[in-house]
Amino acid sequence: MKRVFWVAVGATVGILVVRKLSQKADQFTPQGVAKQLAGLGDAVRAFGAEVRAGMEAREQELREALALDDHHPNGHGGGLDADAAARFANDPDTTWRDTR
Repeated sequence: MKRVFWVAVGATVGILVVRKLSQKADQFTPQGVAKQLAGLGDAVRAFGAEVRAGMEAREQELREALALDDHHPNGHGGGLDADAAARFANDPDTTWRDTR
């Protein structure tokens, strides 16, 4: 009875090892490499989209901080004058309204 048990265990382990090796070998076939590259391309595209979204968000933060999109009754476009920009550069925690 012990021999039958160990033969069954050996056969099971052998089958599992062969299946794992076959799966690994399939990764190095042209089709397997193509699948891996397709996954890499998707990851690169997703990373690029996240970077672009972060850049747009940061640009919006900077535009709001510098009031570049505001229109003022004095006829000038938005943004800071030179003195306000210098004060803002020295103390970036102030809002643009504090610098006018």
